[in-house]
Amino acid sequence: MIWVWLIPVIIIVLIVIIFIYYYNKFVVQGNRIDNALSQIDVQLKRRADLIPNLIETVKGYAKHEKGIMTEVTNARKALLSAKDIKSRVKANDKLESALKSIFAIAENYPQLRANENFKQLQEELSATEDKVAYSRQYYNDSILDFNNSIKVFPGKLFASMFGVKERKFIEITAEEKKPVKVKF
Repeated sequence: MIWVWLIPVIIIVLIVIIFIYYYNKFVVQGNRIDNALSQIDVQLKRRADLIPNLIETVKGYAKHEKGIMTEVTNARKALLSAKDIKSRVKANDKLESALKSIFAIAENYPQLRANENFKQLQEELSATEDKVAYSRQYYNDSILDFNNSIKVFPGKLFASMFGVKERKFIEITAEEKKPVKVKF
């Protein structure tokens, strides 16, 4: 007689546990994605914070290169004021292009290339670029895990019940796919 009541209770408890598991799984994966995006922002901000020091170092050697300095400054401002991922990626592309110009200027100034501040800033920017690349990879890996979770059964069923939608990867533009050619 007790089995008649126990079996439905066990089934209900299992269903509740499965609902809780999938809900928590989607929340954790969503938070991981948000954290990964924040890490990209942290690295982009770090790079943007290094740029004024780089500009000041270069200014002393390349006084007549004012247009490039203005371009870098404007690109930095655009990156810091970008609100969504698409505008951040676009602003980041402009900043990378402007930075390439700064490093190209350094070719014409051997004293600048030998300057310890310039070398240190260049190394820090290079390390930050690596961190940006890693952060983007981690973000896209998190997106992949999340999207896989909501596309496979039974995750697809629970995702539709919870209103969970697929998220987009950070896409690299054709310009970013080209090899960088900077000589020192």
